[in-house]
Formats: sequence, structure tokens, C-alpha cells
Amino acid sequence: MPRPLLLLDILQLQSVCTQVMLKADGPGNTYSLITSVLAPGHHPIEVPDCSHEAFGDHIDEIFDNDLNAYVFRFHIHTSPDNDGCLNLHRQRNEIKSYDKSPPELLGIEGETIAYKWKFKLTEDFQSSPNFTHIHQLKSVGGSLSSMPMYTLTTRKGNPDKIELRYAETEKQVTLQKQDLAPLIGTWLEVTENIKYGLSGTYSIEIKNIDESTTLFEYSTNSIINWREDSDFVRPKWGICRSLINDQDLRDEEVLFADFEIEEMLTTSSENVIKDVFEATIIPNPAQNKIIIQDLSERIIKIQIFGLDGKLMIDQTTDSNNSWDIDVSALYNGPYIVKMIEKGINQSKLIFISK
Repeated sequence: MPRPLLLLDILQLQSVCTQVMLKADGPGNTYSLITSVLAPGHHPIEVPDCSHEAFGDHIDEIFDNDLNAYVFRFHIHTSPDNDGCLNLHRQRNEIKSYDKSPPELLGIEGETIAYKWKFKLTEDFQSSPNFTHIHQLKSVGGSLSSMPMYTLTTRKGNPDKIELRYAETEKQVTLQKQDLAPLIGTWLEVTENIKYGLSGTYSIEIKNIDESTTLFEYSTNSIINWREDSDFVRPKWGICRSLINDQDLRDEEVLFADFEIEEMLTTSSENVIKDVFEATIIPNPAQNKIIIQDLSERIIKIQIFGLDGKLMIDQTTDSNNSWDIDVSALYNGPYIVKMIEKGINQSKLIFISK
């Protein structure tokens, strides 16, 4: 049987131009949900499950009373977790985009992209004196692909710090750092804007959600955000920490919510986006047929994918704004409906229940 009907009115994945959102929707199928957004049919999740099979999935979903919503919970254990059973000196539990991801999740030269997300560190959160990464932007391709371009990390000290690290080439420098204490035990909202290129710009702001106060910020209008021979830049979120001083660590749970990647849009695009987002799908759950209503006349194709990325239905529209699509051949379960117009698409989750 599919999951309860209360999930059906939650929009889990949206994509407009280059906008993608990943939201938790409730316990179960967490890996499938993340994969369906970040790299359908592939492996955008780096978890220490192989070294800690007895624990089970290291990313799950729980209901958070402060946000009044489901959120992602990332587990990391001092032992036996490591980095994918390959590196025993650090441990990693992260999600990412990469070369198997849709192009709208990859930053390329000339693009300006906003990355937004929420996260919460527990009251007793402990940082490594070496590194405890929360987020990175990494270039792919070329000789510098092993060195992150930007890193948001916490570090044990007197007092503990949060640091923004940057590397133009093979050497990292600290752009900004401050005491970590004000960021502990509260939900934080991050907005990170970057223009990729040799004449790049960058800004990051971390706000306390409850009080809407800025706790950490940095910006520059002149910085190099592109590396020779790079193919693209990809984001990562989660927790990656050194095990060199594991006596300073403890088992942690880091909460994340509402990931969003959006290429900056011009005013001329706003009306188009509004038209695309007005589309609705009924019934949901469906049995044999779905009806897509209020569909923009610019939409030229409807596609339905399984969560494994397999294309199940591919239907070309004929400029009407309401479409009946036969889904009788689909098995019970969740599917992604994608509505496509040149350069613009919207995706919604549906369930088949017979």
C-alpha cells in the first residue's frame, strides 16, 4: 500500500527554470525522495551505512515541532561510521548533486545561483578541532577538483567557531569566522548567493528563524569563482568530520530542511513561472487516469518518471490547458509528473493507488 493520503498534498519537488526544492515529507523512503530530486536513478547520497549496517539508514525524517514540519535527520556516530568504507580517518554523511544530476543542479560559468536551506545543531553539539563540515561548493573537473571552493565548517576551540573557508586554487583561507555558540540549539536559515566566473560575487547570510536576526554573514563583489578546466560546481550538505581527534567527538544528529537551488530569475520570467505553477493534478492518488488542469499553453510535453528515474510515460501536448493522461499501466506507488516548456519545467509528485 502507498503511504497515507495526508502526504499527497505536499509538493515535494519543484523545478522552474533552474529552481529545485527538496522537502521532507514524513518517515519512510527517505533515500528515494532525496534521490528523486538530486539525481534520479543514481546515487547522490554519501552515507556510512556500509560500515554500520546494524544501525540502518543514516538519514531519516522526523516531525519537528519548532518548524511544524517534517525535516531530515542526519546521523553520525563516532564509531564505526567512516567515509564510505574507503577512508577510515574521517566520516561523511552528505547529500549532493554531481555529474548524474539534472543540469539545473550544476553551477556553470556565467550563472548566478542562490542556495537556500535550514539546519539545526543540537544543544550539546561537539566540533572536531580539525574540521566538521556542514556545507561545501565543490568544482568538478580539472586539477583542483579535490579542493572545495567554499566550505562552511565548525571547529573546536576556545571558544568553538563557525568558519567560512575559500580556496581559489589549492590553498584554503578563512573569509569569516565567529563564535559558534549563538548558532547552537536553534533553527537557522541560510541564503548563499554566488555568481560563477573569474569576476564572481559571493554572499552568505545565516539567520535565526525564531527571531529573524542575522547571526553570520559575509559578502564580496570581487572574487574568483571559477577554476581552469572545471566542468561545473556542485553543492553538498550534511556532516563530514575528521576522526583524527575522535576523543573530542560524540554521536550527533544534525537536522536539515527545505533545500533549494535557484538560478537568479529576471523580471521578464516572473509571469511565465506563475503560469507554469498554476497547474494542478487530480485525482491524487489516482487509479487509471490523471487530469492536469490550468496548464500553461506553452507546455509542450508531459513526462512521468518512477523514483528510480525511469521514464514511464512521455506525452506531447497540443496546446490545450487541460490534459487527461492514462496511468492504468502504472503500479501502485509514487511518481514524478514533469511538465515541460522550452527552458522551463515544473515537477510534482503523484501517487497511484488501485
